[in-house]
Amino acid sequence: MTRARWAALLTLGFGVSIVIMDATIVNVALPVVLDDLHLTASDAQWLNASYSLVFGALLMTVGRIGDLHGRRRVFGLGLVIFMAASVVAGFSQNGAMLIGARFVQGLGAAMIVPSTLSTLNAMFHGRARAIAFAVWGSAIGGMAAIGPLVGGWLATDVSWRWAFWLNLPVGLLVLVGIVRSLPETRDASATTLRDWGGVALSALGMGALVFALLESEWYGWWRQDTGSLSPVPLALVVGLVLMIAFVQLERSRGAAGKDVLVDLGLFRIRSFRTGAIAALIVSFGEFGLLFTLPLLLQGTLGYSALGTGAVILVLAIGTFLASGVLPQVSRHLTQRGVVRTGLVLEALAVGGLALSLSLSVSTWVIAALLFVYGFGVGFATAQLTSLLLADVPVDESGQASGLQSSVRQLGSALGVALLGGFLIGRLASATRANLLAIGLPSQAVAGITSAVKDSAGVAIAGFQAQPGQQAIAHAAGQAMVHASRLTTGLAAIALLVGVVATLALPRGTDPHAHQDAADS
Repeated sequence: MTRARWAALLTLGFGVSIVIMDATIVNVALPVVLDDLHLTASDAQWLNASYSLVFGALLMTVGRIGDLHGRRRVFGLGLVIFMAASVVAGFSQNGAMLIGARFVQGLGAAMIVPSTLSTLNAMFHGRARAIAFAVWGSAIGGMAAIGPLVGGWLATDVSWRWAFWLNLPVGLLVLVGIVRSLPETRDASATTLRDWGGVALSALGMGALVFALLESEWYGWWRQDTGSLSPVPLALVVGLVLMIAFVQLERSRGAAGKDVLVDLGLFRIRSFRTGAIAALIVSFGEFGLLFTLPLLLQGTLGYSALGTGAVILVLAIGTFLASGVLPQVSRHLTQRGVVRTGLVLEALAVGGLALSLSLSVSTWVIAALLFVYGFGVGFATAQLTSLLLADVPVDESGQASGLQSSVRQLGSALGVALLGGFLIGRLASATRANLLAIGLPSQAVAGITSAVKDSAGVAIAGFQAQPGQQAIAHAAGQAMVHASRLTTGLAAIALLVGVVATLALPRGTDPHAHQDAADS
């Protein structure tokens, strides 16, 4: 590739990495934020929910806007919005101010992610495409692992406010890259978007679905205090109804020859349809590890936030190394083969963790398995995205990118709801059984179980630090290990199902077969 193409590629990679890094840094720094601003548990829930809601709700709309008005323009505007919201978040003095800033950050992130992906899809072809998607995927996988380390260091030794302000220097570098090296791409045949009904239905429908899936553990499905349904089932039903109405509207407008927010004909492209199904399953499975492991390490095994970040950093190393060898591997394997190899490595690593987790598990064992997992992510995640978009017309890259990002967001949200709910449920039942087995009275068992469940296992560290509470700490710790092993095992099974799903990808779908002299 030419120097100009490398500059553009690095700009796109760093652009998406700022979104991923921010999300993971904030997650690690969250306990310090809660203490400093005296926030409630409800505030903590909405700090992430506000971001996720607007991000998931607007992906499809923003992807289409990029097709119409220029992907570079949307990328740059989204970055400016994201940076401005980061400044406000860092200066926040109360929960309302910080939640509002996170909401605006979600808007900026929704503009950045599909814009970088659709630009990548439009710019790179042939063998250069494999390299480009490897760099883009490494930025996602690597920053997801580096973020906890940086977040732990900032929260421990500097200030949680820099978890947001760190976006400024990185964002300014990306802005320079956008101006100097990134070409503008758009759908030359598109007209002004008039499908406002589709915009409203997709945004509200996706927002309701993401809310229901992410908040199901917090609100539950039934409110014991009032004897009524919680907001979760209502949001789920509303979301499903709105998304069904959205599909019907897009079909009718398309049949009438009117402009649409999303061309549902994309699902007639076999590589896009089967790739989207695989991406949904893989996103669901990958969540299991990243959700379970930090809770277990910090809440039960005695790791600090910084120590947890350092262990997970090994994942990033594996991802970066995978991207380095991918160009050579792609000479011998099709992209479908690369994706399948990566997913098998991910499943084996997550399955190995499920079998090896214990109260005395060695850090070296965890690190080795995380390295293998990260290597698999470097092979699978980005190349699956490349396969998914390979046969999509370049003019429709924006809406296809937004649609596949929405599918992945739904997969992650399903992971939060189902795997997260399973983890908490098994933790509660195993804690109760273990405490009864050591002879504690029922009233004490109920109180301790509630504390362990409500804190997702974090309260176990408190029992470990109290003299005379070692039996309780051991019983609860064993319960957390048991729940983590089962949850991680389910994640491994989901990844294996993802491997099976890739079998449906057409054998001929291989962008490497189409060499482009401009990328040589």
